Amino acid sequence: GLRRELALPPVSVRPAETVDAVEPGRMTPKDIAARALSEHDPAILDQLLALPQAHLVVDGYNVTKTGYPQMPLEKQRLRLLGQLSQLAAQTGAEVTCVFDGAELAAPVLLAPPRGVRVLFSKPGVTADELIRQLVRAEPPGRPVIVASTDREVADGVARAGARPVASLVLLKRLSRG
Repeated sequence: GLRRELALPPVSVRPAETVDAVEPGRMTPKDIAARALSEHDPAILDQLLALPQAHLVVDGYNVTKTGYPQMPLEKQRLRLLGQLSQLAAQTGAEVTCVFDGAELAAPVLLAPPRGVRVLFSKPGVTADELIRQLVRAEPPGRPVIVASTDREVADGVARAGARPVASLVLLKRLSRG
């Protein structure tokens, strides 16, 4: 009625038809793959940590020796733990950082940062094995992300159902703040 009253011409093209988009069934697998995040994009870590009940397990010295190898071990630990505390506060994810205890001359007196569980491996147990134990202890279906560039750790946790990410991906995400 309004169209007649205003003497508007009949509509042959609707506004939604003028918007450039891909209709269902017209996207190829190559198109979809091009939209996926790279394994080295820190945004992939954000997506994983946004999953409900996500647990980030960090291979401590693997990450610190990748990111800031020139610093003494104590300063490496403190820097990483401070950054992980910020990440835990931002994401709400459970965060556990594992260090090798074998490299310590004496027990470390460390006030764990808020939101981060800090574990040192016992004598005779590597941090790598402790990380695998942590992953195996998680219930099936819980999203567990393990940050380590150690191929043996990454492969082992992937077999146990966790999602490995490279240490550099975590470092890039932490540097973003």
